[in-house]
Amino acid sequence: VEAGIIDPTKVVRIALENAVSVASVLLLTEATMTEIPGPAKERTLEPEMPM
Repeated sequence: VEAGIIDPTKVVRIALENAVSVASVLLLTEATMTEIPGPAKERTLEPEMPM
């Protein structure tokens, strides 16, 4: 009560909700940030080096 907290269970519940929200945003951001593949490069065979 001295810190202004009337219902400690509500504080814990809100903290858990915020933690889950942050975790889901981080997971979603990691899942959506990918590299777009460019056009396939044509591979040419290099001539063998003489021994």
